[in-house]
Amino acid sequence: MYDLIVIGGGPAGLTAAVYSIRKRLNVLLLTKDLGGKTNYRLGLPWIEDYQVIRGLELVNKFRNELEYLDFARHMDGVEKVSRKNGDFVVHTRSGADLEAHALIVATGAKQVRMDVPGEKEFTMKGLCYSALSYAPLFIDKTTIVIGDDDLALRSAGELATVAKHVYLVCAGEKLQASPLGIKLEKAENVTVLKNSEVVEVKGDEFARRLVVKNLTGKTEEYQADGMFVEKGLTPNSAMVADLVKMDDRGRIIVDSANRTSVPGIFAAGDVTSGYAEQVLVAIGEGAKSALSAYEYLLPML
Repeated sequence: MYDLIVIGGGPAGLTAAVYSIRKRLNVLLLTKDLGGKTNYRLGLPWIEDYQVIRGLELVNKFRNELEYLDFARHMDGVEKVSRKNGDFVVHTRSGADLEAHALIVATGAKQVRMDVPGEKEFTMKGLCYSALSYAPLFIDKTTIVIGDDDLALRSAGELATVAKHVYLVCAGEKLQASPLGIKLEKAENVTVLKNSEVVEVKGDEFARRLVVKNLTGKTEEYQADGMFVEKGLTPNSAMVADLVKMDDRGRIIVDSANRTSVPGIFAAGDVTSGYAEQVLVAIGEGAKSALSAYEYLLPML
């Protein structure tokens, strides 16, 4: 029986695990890998690593500590979480049943992909899934955003403040009737490609051109310095779907202390209803969830 099991080894999970270890909790980090989305970084021909502010360095410190403390981690996926006499049982893909008094769910979210030729080959090579992370690198550059929901509009809006030109590829007829949507339609450096879908990503070492098809079946190629797929996120929350409250997007609802609707279950990072899918935000959420879990566990220690 563990005091605490942390599910997920990305920025939030790593931070939560290390903070919990320093609180002298009997904690286990359960994950398929260490680092999560920080294992991927966008490559651009005009940018060197030293020019980018990343959470990677801080996350690597936590990862190195967990790699050294091999007793505190178990490399496995999670199928389901159930309750048992007021505690919790984590059922892993390898068939293990691990028990704990408390849980932190920090399993992140998956990007919704386009599933077109070239996408896989050029992912993180001029094409990525987080314009909000990389927008400052595109001053006076030409960019493309694919998507038409809130995330895509925010991404296009932020890019439009620095980029020379932004193409916004929308599957629908019109943008959302929001102040940002209206602003984008009127912006001189934004071209909205309505009723359009991506057919292929082309390039050399990096993604350079996007092939787009409209309703009439006509295809056209657009050249850009960077491309961003902003079709939303799918939270990895299925393992606790029967236990905690979630929003209409499947994200775990948490309060300001990262507590879920179930006492003893905490959540942090992109799997939650928190604001902004950013590494540094996830690190802070991981620390908060660990402190909240420690407070919950203190009477049992």
